[in-house]
Amino acid sequence: MARFKYSAVTPEGEQVVGFVKGSSVDGVTESLVRQGLQVRVVSAVRRSILQLELTPKRIKPVELSNFSRQMAAFVAAGVPMLEALAVVEAEAGDKRLRMVAGDVADSLRFGETFSSAMAQHADTFPTFYIAVLRSAEATGDLATVLIQLARYIDRDMDSKRKIRAALTYPSLVMVMSMVTVGVLTIFVLPRFKDFFESLNAELPLATRLLLRTTGLLMDWWFLLVVLLAGMLVAFVALVRTGRGRAIRDSLLLRFPVIGDVVRLTVIERFCRVLSAMVQAGVPIPQALRLATISANNLVYEKALVGAQAAMLQGEGISRPLARTRLFPGTVTQMVRVGEDTGTLDDQLETVATYYEQELEYKLKRLTNLFEPVAIITVGVVVGFVAIALVSAIYGIYNQVDLN
Repeated sequence: MARFKYSAVTPEGEQVVGFVKGSSVDGVTESLVRQGLQVRVVSAVRRSILQLELTPKRIKPVELSNFSRQMAAFVAAGVPMLEALAVVEAEAGDKRLRMVAGDVADSLRFGETFSSAMAQHADTFPTFYIAVLRSAEATGDLATVLIQLARYIDRDMDSKRKIRAALTYPSLVMVMSMVTVGVLTIFVLPRFKDFFESLNAELPLATRLLLRTTGLLMDWWFLLVVLLAGMLVAFVALVRTGRGRAIRDSLLLRFPVIGDVVRLTVIERFCRVLSAMVQAGVPIPQALRLATISANNLVYEKALVGAQAAMLQGEGISRPLARTRLFPGTVTQMVRVGEDTGTLDDQLETVATYYEQELEYKLKRLTNLFEPVAIITVGVVVGFVAIALVSAIYGIYNQVDLN
């Protein structure tokens, strides 16, 4: 929603100047004319550099879910849309949602539809959200579709919570491992190094390797930090390119165990989004395109683009999906059943629920596999340090005893 400055003349002949929000110069002009004003000039107000946002922020999922449920309740109760948006703007906890509600209300006053007004803020909503709203308005079932959107967002949040919960303990173990190694390197080993050097004794090989490694880390830590930061920046810059994302997504799918988790995540999200849009009445080609984008994996997106072309040629959905060889037979069979029986949305929902459970199992397996690996790694590091120090102490003791 842009901001416009206008100059006009009232029916009484008084000249007025003001600012309004709108989607276009023509739309603002038409709205002012309907108010009885004789419009002279309407121009867009340029935003300063400080007002521009480099990365548009999306509305938080929990706020979007609450917004969808609130609007569904208002629509079902017959409350005028402008009054409903005024309530949302006044009570919303998210600053961006309040701004969107106010801008959408302004657009409705200019005569635009709800979905068109929401589309002006497409960068703050999921890719499929606006398309579902547009189809809901066309079918006249906006309240039901808003409830469906809220349920989908709730399920998506629940899946993400399970993933975070499954990765919490392994992440904690890894952090503690790094802290342990850091404490040994920074505080413990330098003191032993000074002690050994004061005795002028010959140290075992393991101790010499440990002390030299510690010395390098202490002397060149700044260079090491810069190197790691540079590698991180280079990796982020690489994955922002199309080729870099494709390489990353392909490698993730090939990793043992991790690849299974990524694959199940993509399949579950694809089926869930496609089911929600089919149930909302979104045309199949558009629903498949938006579900493909929501997969967020270039390997799947590239394959599904070909599936979309085949579907448009009359091959349906199940056969093109099967030819990609990226979906298990369970998915393609259930999609075929849905196409044959006219229950595609229900079959996709069933598949999504099944793979959500499979994803939870795979995450537990990944966690169970990661925990012993992390513990063994910490044990090896600490054990090597202990052996190097103990062997050095015994070696010095024997040398002193012999002398």
